[in-house]
Amino acid sequence: VQLQAFGGGSVQAGDSVRLSCTASIRAFSNYNMGWFRRAPGQEREFVAAISWNGHTKFYQDSAKGRFTVSRDNQKKTVDLQMNSLKPEDTAVYYCAARRFSMSKADYDHHYWGQGTVVAVSS
Repeated sequence: VQLQAFGGGSVQAGDSVRLSCTASIRAFSNYNMGWFRRAPGQEREFVAAISWNGHTKFYQDSAKGRFTVSRDNQKKTVDLQMNSLKPEDTAVYYCAARRFSMSKADYDHHYWGQGTVVAVSS
């Protein structure tokens, strides 16, 4: 199983970035997917999650109204559209996969991508 996240970069505050994660999982539609991030000097934290069928979505409070998570089970991808970015969104962003129930806890996820950097300047 392999997850690969991409789409990060350096942007200005207020800009938008779309992150994508591709999965080499045979039964991708069996997995709930999550996005996490680790800011410099901080613990990894939950950002967003989407259920296996895309019907249920969770967001960190700071992401609500600005970020949107989506998935395409045929393409085996999960995206994170991030709008109105702020300097505090600067972090390495990771996608992760979990079977069974959804979870906001990083330790509940079975597979992880390598991370992609988003740097937001003011």
